[in-house]
Amino acid sequence: MKIIVGSKNPTKVNAVQGVFTQDIVVGLDVDSLVSPQPFSDQETMQGAINRAKQCAESEAGVVGLGLEGGVMYVGDGLFLCNWGALITPMGETYTASGARILLPKEIEVKLTNGVELGVIMDDYAKKSGVSKKEGAIGIFTKDLLTRQEMFTQVVTLLKGQWSYWDK
Repeated sequence: MKIIVGSKNPTKVNAVQGVFTQDIVVGLDVDSLVSPQPFSDQETMQGAINRAKQCAESEAGVVGLGLEGGVMYVGDGLFLCNWGALITPMGETYTASGARILLPKEIEVKLTNGVELGVIMDDYAKKSGVSKKEGAIGIFTKDLLTRQEMFTQVVTLLKGQWSYWDK
């Protein structure tokens, strides 16, 4: 089976390859069709669905898989969130969400001023390309959980749902 991932970001493509080990996995740059920094569960989930849909429509008989990172409020706290969507060759759509972690207030202030998390994290961690490596989750957990591992959990949930319902 061929699976097209709606990004060429290595954390996303490698997460899918790690779960779908017997399949051909390729990345395709597609737009999430949501804001560059999704600010709710709904918007982040929609970005993942939009990416998966574009991938599924890019070739006949492929699985489209979209992964999207975002932030969302729970009470007064801003949390990191991530969503995934898988669209089968038959058009069934599966969605799943993963780990969440409270972001420091100083990160929240910059996000609410319109700066994307990836840019903020490079400056915060004094590193380059955090979003393509450990991600914010890796920084704030001292690499006990990386962005790729976080997306791997979501992809595992998607594959499990598909396996369960595709009887």
